[in-house]
Amino acid sequence: MSTSHRKRPGRPSGTSDTRDRILTNARELFARNGIGKTSIRSIAAAAGVDSALVHHYFGTKEQLFAAAVHIPIDPMLVIGPMREAPIDELGLTLPSLLLPLWDSEMGAAFLATLRSLLAGDGVGLIRSFLQDVIAVEIGSRVDEPPGSGRIRVQFVASQLVGVVMARYILELEPFASLPVEQIAQTIAPNLQHYLTGELPGLS
Repeated sequence: MSTSHRKRPGRPSGTSDTRDRILTNARELFARNGIGKTSIRSIAAAAGVDSALVHHYFGTKEQLFAAAVHIPIDPMLVIGPMREAPIDELGLTLPSLLLPLWDSEMGAAFLATLRSLLAGDGVGLIRSFLQDVIAVEIGSRVDEPPGSGRIRVQFVASQLVGVVMARYILELEPFASLPVEQIAQTIAPNLQHYLTGELPGLS
């Protein structure tokens, strides 16, 4: 009877070890299966804990993903406003949300994480986040003609990755020192065109 009590996943004595085990298994499953096909239950099973404990430590699946890849904010802080923005304003809303974040102290931590992910085996995690979270959240809203939402979001991602490279990785001047509002306003028409305009080969 005492053995079963020890095995009960409630408040384990090795809290940090349990959290680390959850994060390790979450990273592996997110990278292997993507966010959409990875459930809290499957992560809990892999870590040998109850799914309620995963929720207790990390909250939602998006928050667990953020913790797994060391993103210093809840992704829903960005995804939420994007859900609420009118479709014809997404091109400006997206860089207006992301650029101030990337310029902040939290953004510096995120960019350091991004560098290490790209240098290591974290590319699958980044791809999963773009395809399973961003593409699902935005792609479904701009899926005209049907089936085009995914590639539209990937065109947007290509432009935003370019901004990250030029401004934060390569630190090209004067681009790296431009006000975020100027960059957002400049790239917004392109982003909006990718999302809702006519694209070659899509009809």
